[in-house]
Amino acid sequence: MLRSSPASALSDGERLAMLDELEQSGLGWFWASDATGHLTYLSGAIASRLDIPLADLLGQPLTRIFSGANREGRGKSLSLMLAAHKPFSGLAVRAARRPDGVVLRLAGQPLFMPDGRFVGFRGTGSDITDEYHREEETERLARFDSLTGLSNRHRMAAQIDATLTAFQAARRNCAVMMIDLDRFKHVNDTLGHAAGDELLKQVSGRLVRAIDRECEIGRLGGDEFQVMIPDVDDRGVLAELAMKIIAMLRQPYSLADGRCVIGASVGIAIAPHDGVTRDEIVRSADLALYASKNGGRGQYRFFSGELENETIFRRRLEQDLGTALREEQLFLRFEPIVDAATQAVRALEAHVCWKHAERGVIDEEEFAQIVEGSALTGDVGKWAIFEACRRAAEWPDSVRVAVNVPVPLFLADNFIELVTEAVDAAGIAPARLELEISEAVFFGEASVVDRTLASLFKQGVRLTLDEFGSGYSSLAYLRRAPFDSIKIDQKLVAEAERHDSREMGLVRAIVALAGAMQMDTIANGIESAPLLVALTDAGVRFLEGPIFSEPVDRDTVEEEMAGGSWRIEPGAERTRRARRRTVFRKIQVIHDDYAYEVTLRNLSKTGALIQGLADVPKGTQFVVDLGGGQLAVATVIRSNGDVQGLEFEQSLIEDGAGGLCTRNRVSPYALAAAGAPLAALAPGKFLGLDQGAAIPKFGYAMPARSEVG
Repeated sequence: MLRSSPASALSDGERLAMLDELEQSGLGWFWASDATGHLTYLSGAIASRLDIPLADLLGQPLTRIFSGANREGRGKSLSLMLAAHKPFSGLAVRAARRPDGVVLRLAGQPLFMPDGRFVGFRGTGSDITDEYHREEETERLARFDSLTGLSNRHRMAAQIDATLTAFQAARRNCAVMMIDLDRFKHVNDTLGHAAGDELLKQVSGRLVRAIDRECEIGRLGGDEFQVMIPDVDDRGVLAELAMKIIAMLRQPYSLADGRCVIGASVGIAIAPHDGVTRDEIVRSADLALYASKNGGRGQYRFFSGELENETIFRRRLEQDLGTALREEQLFLRFEPIVDAATQAVRALEAHVCWKHAERGVIDEEEFAQIVEGSALTGDVGKWAIFEACRRAAEWPDSVRVAVNVPVPLFLADNFIELVTEAVDAAGIAPARLELEISEAVFFGEASVVDRTLASLFKQGVRLTLDEFGSGYSSLAYLRRAPFDSIKIDQKLVAEAERHDSREMGLVRAIVALAGAMQMDTIANGIESAPLLVALTDAGVRFLEGPIFSEPVDRDTVEEEMAGGSWRIEPGAERTRRARRRTVFRKIQVIHDDYAYEVTLRNLSKTGALIQGLADVPKGTQFVVDLGGGQLAVATVIRSNGDVQGLEFEQSLIEDGAGGLCTRNRVSPYALAAAGAPLAALAPGKFLGLDQGAAIPKFGYAMPARSEVG
């Protein structure tokens, strides 16, 4: 009876043939090294797979042939494994000469002589390239946004957490920006989600190009982006970067379904000033973003301690808007639009204001910020059209009323009926109602937009294309729609005044275009006499702005119209009214290790006016504590009794909200080291110095109670 031979009975030749077949099949690859880590054996199949001649590999150190393939430096190190003389497995490596090529998984077993002497490694290898790339893609999707390739919410959170933890120990600064796109939802709704996705890709590309410094950029979802910028606390630098981002993102986008324009709002917070942990700093940046959107969009805003109360108050105002409509708390102010040739008032633009029960009068500028994006935008627009027509019925027939139409109201199914009803109820000619329509309406369904415009034209209502020349105007709009006039974008008019060359050339081109199409032109926001002359010389027919008049109430209009007409001579002394903010507030100024409480009466980029110290000589230097770690070195340049005029050593910068701030702030780390924050110190005390012997060098002359805000 025949018996099969045991495996151990195979000849050396048979065993070598089996090993060779196994290597050639790809099921098992082998390698070996000597005691110094140099390669002594490698399966020919591995060399072929690596596309490197076997002769170039043998005799070389393993660490020179292979490099780790673990992502982001995680995992085991080949050099450490070899040096430890211990078994290892599952080590992912690449050929050092082919870093983007094949990925292998190595396992090794140390070999020792009977006397314990180490003589090298024997090991196996396998090709895991496909598996590795699948895992890499899965991991990438877990950390990066699949649409834009930017970091996703989870990766941004981890990066900010790690950075702030490390920076806290090193006492370093880190800025976080929150960026939200303006009008993105409208593009998504009108052009479709595919266009919205393409738009987000283009936005991401522009963000990467705009920020030319070390940073981490992420998309948190939807149209919200986040940027982390390490080692920057200069608010001047951050303001310039924010303005650059806003400018780049508002340029036109070319999509498969057409062109579109959006905007961006930016909120900025800086660690450790505005928070130390990720939750704190992101919340601060979020509050700043919310404030920038409420400030009119297309703006940046730094976080400040007052923002939380401001945010709560603004939300309450939005909630109160429904009550304002029901209880007739809204009213109109009217801004004259003047004929350039005769200075006669030909139209009055209606602005909605609010007489709030607790806040008092909320002017047209602040009201526009509150209502933008509100669910009641359309209702407010409807009320404005009815009220404007009713007031126009009280004026001479030669004067029109202009009303800005919110996009949602224009696209509403019953808009035509609403306009007809408003005109009929007031008993005025349709031509006396002038509807100012934003180019944003053309993002809506073309058939609806064209039908609405045609119906309004048929009624005889005048149509004005608003904000023309804002950087994305299309001649197609003018060809499609029966506009009576073009309103030149106010920002373009302002640029024309500052630069007076290329921008004024654009104004003249717009006037020529309007003339060729038998349309009038309107320029608004005019404050200076030179700009007025330039616009008149350029051929602009109608003019509007503070140089003629700020918006006025109904009684003033009736009084001026009493003679049947209203002419306004431009006044060179007129300028746009500054936003009404509290002028008087208490601050501290520091001199020779003493801190004094004074009243800040006004503030500019280059200096301030303070009240409360007597007998202060000119040339005295103060450190002005503006709060929140904002210290400005200043010199007294004027002194009159208890009032001093100060000049700052370094100019303040815009804070993005119409206010001013210092470029840098005293670090909370420095304040903590000194023992207490400046805000906690009483008058007559200064950081860490001997408080008991302090005798003020200046006398106090406290301002009257009514002057202190």
